[in-house]
Amino acid sequence: MARRAEPPDGGWGWMVVLSAFIQSALVFGVLRSFGVFFVEFVAAFEEQAARVSWIASIGIAVQQFGSPIGSALSTKLGPRPVVMTGGILAALGMLLASFATSLTHLYLSIGLLSGSGWALTFTPTLACLSRYFSRRRSLAMGLALTGVGLSSFAFAPLFQWLISRYAWRGALLLVSALSLHLMACGALLRPLSLTEDTSVGGPGSQLTSLLRDGPFVRYTLALTLINTGYFIPYVHLVAHLQDLGWDPLPAAFLLSVAAISDLVGRVASGWLGDAVPGPVARLLMLWTTLTGVSLVLFPVAQSPTTLVVLAVTYGFTSGALTPVAFSVIPELVGTGRIYCGLGLVQMIESIGGLLGAPLSGYLRDVTGNYMVSFMVAGAFLLAGSGVLTTLPHFFSCISSSTSRPQDLGIEALDTKIPLPKEEGLGED
Repeated sequence: MARRAEPPDGGWGWMVVLSAFIQSALVFGVLRSFGVFFVEFVAAFEEQAARVSWIASIGIAVQQFGSPIGSALSTKLGPRPVVMTGGILAALGMLLASFATSLTHLYLSIGLLSGSGWALTFTPTLACLSRYFSRRRSLAMGLALTGVGLSSFAFAPLFQWLISRYAWRGALLLVSALSLHLMACGALLRPLSLTEDTSVGGPGSQLTSLLRDGPFVRYTLALTLINTGYFIPYVHLVAHLQDLGWDPLPAAFLLSVAAISDLVGRVASGWLGDAVPGPVARLLMLWTTLTGVSLVLFPVAQSPTTLVVLAVTYGFTSGALTPVAFSVIPELVGTGRIYCGLGLVQMIESIGGLLGAPLSGYLRDVTGNYMVSFMVAGAFLLAGSGVLTTLPHFFSCISSSTSRPQDLGIEALDTKIPLPKEEGLGED
């Protein structure tokens, strides 16, 4: 394979974007919509809701904590065989779950087996996408991650219809068949060899250098703080509105409004991340600050109009920070170390995601309402914004290039400055 000096910024990269779009739908879209099966599992196994809730929780934990394994394997073998193997595991877990006779079987099949498959698919695909783009990386990320929101709308009613037609066991069989499309997505991940790859070493040396990399460690800390408060509205906003006297249906509709705004924010932020001069981390800090402020204001707002405005604001800004958060990583660690870097970030930041909702629930139990819960969640995001300002060259006006230098030292948080187009660059 010919070795490129720079990412092609297009060409086959758009097929990788399509692959990432479908994969984000088949991983996180399925996870977000899995609550449809929740009631069926409670009735079928006559278990408490808390025990049934562990099915999805185990799957999410395995996906996030297993991300470094998928990244290391992709560094060694390439993303294509790793992602295709993950698709098989994800489908096999759903297939075996359809024959479950106890919750333990579901913990092992959906939680452990499908979770392992998801760990081998999502992170390696986003890392592969980062290697194909430089100047249009944020836009590519934004388009790829819209699959999460769109599938959340489509899968919930689809899964409910499948359950009503084929019962939950038959529905899981069809979800298993749907998950097999992850194999086709993996087949689209054509390996890309870059000049920088020769200077980064193997997975072990990359991991060691990343843990000694001050800006990378600070960025990981910032994302962990952001992740702690990020998901609180999705977990507790409906309950907070019901405490204010809202009916369940309008409260759930407000969350759908935030989800629609989330989709718009992802695409808009992806475009802005490539168009606005200066470090991309600066744009991430802006979206994170606005998201934190909206969370702090939620318990203060009382009128329906104000709450709708805050929901739209939260949805847009929380969606907008996602693509640029992934775009900053290759600029910090370089495209050669993107597999290990992205996997390590996802593993560590998952700690915040796992602790955020229980902490919010605990504060609600102690205080009797969600006022402190939302304010603390917003404080975590604002703290993450503060950490982002410590990254190199954050306050510089213009960065000098689009990719990190070949050495392992930290240079600037580069942004998209057009480079002279080399012959054949951007063509497949």
